[in-house]
Amino acid sequence: MRPTELLKDEHKDIKLMLQVIDKICEMLEAGKNIPSEHLEQIVAFIQGFADKCHHAKEEDLLFPAMEECGFPRQAGPIGVMLLEHEEGRRFVRAMKEATEKYKEGDRKAAALFVENAQSYIALLRQHIDKEDNILYEMADRNLSGEQNKKLEEDFERVEKEVTGPSQHEEFKAILNRLKEIYLKKLSKKKIFQKRGERP
Repeated sequence: MRPTELLKDEHKDIKLMLQVIDKICEMLEAGKNIPSEHLEQIVAFIQGFADKCHHAKEEDLLFPAMEECGFPRQAGPIGVMLLEHEEGRRFVRAMKEATEKYKEGDRKAAALFVENAQSYIALLRQHIDKEDNILYEMADRNLSGEQNKKLEEDFERVEKEVTGPSQHEEFKAILNRLKEIYLKKLSKKKIFQKRGERP
């Protein structure tokens, strides 16, 4: 499997989490109480998986390999992707701040979470589309077999040394738990059972 295919697979998980976030935003806007630990898990997934794991592979490995093929880092597609990564991080920092306030009982923080989460969703959806359909195709056309082999090895190293052993599985478990709650159309009673809250 090409390194870009591995990145596309990770995009599938990120897009699924975006669906979860979108549903949670709908519920928060409707005045529903969402368990604060679910918001914490969303932020942990984004910062740990989407950023620390996935974006690290792009910024530290794929993009430099593309630079070796003549693509400029501060202009063109790579430059745009880097700017969007930073924009996404700003939204996620704001989501984390809102989550902390929400956990402390400030229900007005729900609106702050929703505002930044919706901006993050909109950004990431078009960002992923550009990477999957433009940037990665450019990489596939230009990277040599040797470069691809080295990227595969380096991606494995990121999983072990940067993300950490078993972390990928833990992030997948978070995603699956939230998917079961918010995307499987379970009853409202089950959604709020854990905290003993009434929907």
